[in-house]
Amino acid sequence: MKILGIDPALTITGYGLIQARGNKLCLVEAGIISTCAKEVITRRLDKIYRCIVKLISDTSPDVLVLEKIYAHYRHPATAYILGQARGVICLACATKNIPLAEYAATRVKKAVVGEGLASKAQVQKMVAGLLGLESLPKYTDITDALALAIAHSYIVRPKI
Repeated sequence: MKILGIDPALTITGYGLIQARGNKLCLVEAGIISTCAKEVITRRLDKIYRCIVKLISDTSPDVLVLEKIYAHYRHPATAYILGQARGVICLACATKNIPLAEYAATRVKKAVVGEGLASKAQVQKMVAGLLGLESLPKYTDITDALALAIAHSYIVRPKI
Protein backbone atom coordinates (compact mmCIF):
# COMPACT_ATOMS: atom_id res chain seq x y z
CA MET A 1 0.00 0.00 0.00
CA LYS A 2 1.33 3.44 -0.94
CA ILE A 3 0.46 5.99 1.73
CA LEU A 4 0.88 9.75 1.28
CA GLY A 5 1.05 11.72 4.53
CA ILE A 6 0.67 15.48 4.34
CA ASP A 7 1.35 18.04 7.08
CA PRO A 8 -0.56 21.07 5.78
CA ALA A 9 0.38 24.68 6.39
CA LEU A 10 0.26 27.85 4.39
CA THR A 11 3.99 28.54 4.35
CA ILE A 12 5.49 25.04 4.39
CA THR A 13 3.44 21.93 3.66
CA GLY A 14 5.38 18.75 4.30
CA TYR A 15 4.69 15.49 2.50
CA GLY A 16 5.96 11.95 2.73
CA LEU A 17 5.11 8.89 0.67
CA ILE A 18 5.83 5.44 2.02
CA GLN A 19 5.30 1.93 0.70
CA ALA A 20 3.95 -0.47 3.34
CA ARG A 21 4.25 -4.20 2.64
CA GLY A 22 3.45 -6.38 5.63
CA ASN A 23 5.76 -5.24 8.42
CA LYS A 24 8.17 -3.49 6.05
CA LEU A 25 8.05 0.27 5.51
CA CYS A 26 9.99 1.95 2.73
CA LEU A 27 10.41 5.67 2.03
CA VAL A 28 9.42 6.47 -1.55
CA GLU A 29 9.54 10.27 -1.60
CA ALA A 30 9.40 13.20 0.81
CA GLY A 31 9.65 16.96 0.59
CA ILE A 32 7.94 20.29 1.06
CA ILE A 33 5.69 22.66 -0.81
CA SER A 34 6.55 26.22 0.14
CA THR A 35 4.74 29.46 -0.54
CA CYS A 36 5.86 33.04 -0.12
CA ALA A 37 4.22 35.05 2.66
CA LYS A 38 4.28 38.14 0.41
CA GLU A 39 1.93 36.53 -2.12
CA VAL A 40 -1.83 36.85 -1.84
CA ILE A 41 -3.65 33.98 -0.15
CA THR A 42 -5.38 32.86 -3.34
CA ARG A 43 -2.07 32.31 -5.14
CA ARG A 44 -0.61 30.46 -2.15
CA LEU A 45 -3.60 28.13 -1.89
CA ASP A 46 -3.58 27.58 -5.64
CA LYS A 47 0.09 26.57 -5.50
CA ILE A 48 -0.58 24.06 -2.70
CA TYR A 49 -3.55 22.64 -4.60
CA ARG A 50 -1.68 22.30 -7.90
CA CYS A 51 1.37 20.73 -6.23
CA ILE A 52 -0.77 18.19 -4.35
CA VAL A 53 -2.68 17.27 -7.53
CA LYS A 54 0.64 16.80 -9.35
CA LEU A 55 2.07 14.78 -6.46
CA ILE A 56 -0.97 12.49 -6.49
CA SER A 57 -0.77 12.14 -10.28
CA ASP A 58 2.97 11.39 -10.20
CA THR A 59 2.96 8.92 -7.30
CA SER A 60 -0.51 7.27 -7.39
CA PRO A 61 -0.97 6.76 -3.64
CA ASP A 62 -3.66 4.40 -2.36
CA VAL A 63 -4.64 6.84 0.39
CA LEU A 64 -3.80 10.35 1.60
CA VAL A 65 -3.51 11.00 5.34
CA LEU A 66 -4.01 14.33 7.15
CA GLU A 67 -3.91 15.31 10.80
CA LYS A 68 -7.28 16.29 12.24
CA ILE A 69 -7.58 19.98 13.01
CA TYR A 70 -6.98 20.96 16.58
CA ALA A 71 -8.01 24.52 17.32
CA HIS A 72 -6.73 26.14 20.49
CA TYR A 73 -8.99 28.90 21.75
CA ARG A 74 -5.99 31.24 22.15
CA HIS A 75 -5.00 30.89 18.48
CA PRO A 76 -8.17 30.85 16.34
CA ALA A 77 -6.43 32.46 13.35
CA THR A 78 -3.96 29.56 13.17
CA ALA A 79 -6.81 27.06 12.86
CA TYR A 80 -8.46 29.24 10.20
CA ILE A 81 -5.28 29.41 8.08
CA LEU A 82 -4.58 25.70 8.55
CA GLY A 83 -8.17 24.97 7.55
CA GLN A 84 -7.69 26.77 4.25
CA ALA A 85 -4.61 24.69 3.39
CA ARG A 86 -6.39 21.49 4.48
CA GLY A 87 -9.38 22.46 2.36
CA VAL A 88 -7.44 22.62 -0.90
CA ILE A 89 -5.73 19.32 -0.04
CA CYS A 90 -9.13 17.70 0.58
CA LEU A 91 -10.31 19.15 -2.74
CA ALA A 92 -7.28 17.61 -4.48
CA CYS A 93 -8.23 14.22 -2.97
CA ALA A 94 -11.76 14.56 -4.28
CA THR A 95 -10.55 15.72 -7.70
CA LYS A 96 -8.16 12.76 -8.01
CA ASN A 97 -10.57 10.30 -6.32
CA ILE A 98 -8.09 9.35 -3.58
CA PRO A 99 -9.41 8.13 -0.21
CA LEU A 100 -8.69 10.48 2.70
CA ALA A 101 -7.87 9.38 6.25
CA GLU A 102 -7.58 11.72 9.24
CA TYR A 103 -6.09 11.12 12.69
CA ALA A 104 -5.65 13.21 15.80
CA ALA A 105 -2.05 14.15 16.60
CA THR A 106 -2.17 12.10 19.81
CA ARG A 107 -3.31 9.01 17.83
CA VAL A 108 -0.41 9.43 15.40
CA LYS A 109 2.12 9.80 18.22
CA LYS A 110 0.67 6.78 20.03
CA ALA A 111 0.92 4.66 16.86
CA VAL A 112 4.46 5.75 15.97
CA VAL A 113 6.14 6.29 19.34
CA GLY A 114 3.84 4.44 21.73
CA GLU A 115 3.04 7.60 23.68
CA GLY A 116 0.26 10.02 22.72
CA LEU A 117 2.07 12.97 24.27
CA ALA A 118 5.47 12.25 22.67
CA SER A 119 7.66 15.21 21.78
CA LYS A 120 8.51 16.28 18.23
CA ALA A 121 12.07 15.05 18.81
CA GLN A 122 10.81 11.60 19.82
CA VAL A 123 8.61 11.41 16.73
CA GLN A 124 11.52 12.50 14.49
CA LYS A 125 13.87 9.87 15.90
CA MET A 126 11.29 7.10 15.63
CA VAL A 127 10.37 8.02 12.05
CA ALA A 128 14.06 8.05 11.08
CA GLY A 129 14.60 4.67 12.74
CA LEU A 130 11.53 3.04 11.23
CA LEU A 131 12.44 4.19 7.72
CA GLY A 132 16.18 3.60 8.08
CA LEU A 133 17.08 7.24 7.48
CA GLU A 134 20.71 8.15 8.09
CA SER A 135 19.79 11.69 9.12
CA LEU A 136 16.69 13.59 10.16
CA PRO A 137 14.85 15.54 7.46
CA LYS A 138 15.66 19.25 7.40
CA TYR A 139 12.04 20.21 8.06
CA THR A 140 9.90 18.81 10.87
CA ASP A 141 6.98 19.19 8.45
CA ILE A 142 8.42 16.26 6.49
CA THR A 143 8.82 14.13 9.61
CA ASP A 144 5.26 14.94 10.68
CA ALA A 145 3.95 13.93 7.25
CA LEU A 146 5.90 10.67 7.35
CA ALA A 147 4.59 10.00 10.87
CA LEU A 148 1.03 10.35 9.53
CA ALA A 149 1.73 7.81 6.79
CA ILE A 150 3.43 5.39 9.19
CA ALA A 151 0.60 5.70 11.71
CA HIS A 152 -1.95 4.93 9.01
CA SER A 153 -0.02 1.81 7.99
CA TYR A 154 -0.15 0.59 11.61
CA ILE A 155 -3.79 1.54 12.19
CA VAL A 156 -5.17 -0.16 9.06
CA ARG A 157 -2.84 -3.19 9.24
CA PRO A 158 -4.90 -6.33 9.69
CA LYS A 159 -4.60 -7.81 13.16
CA ILE A 160 -3.18 -11.35 13.23
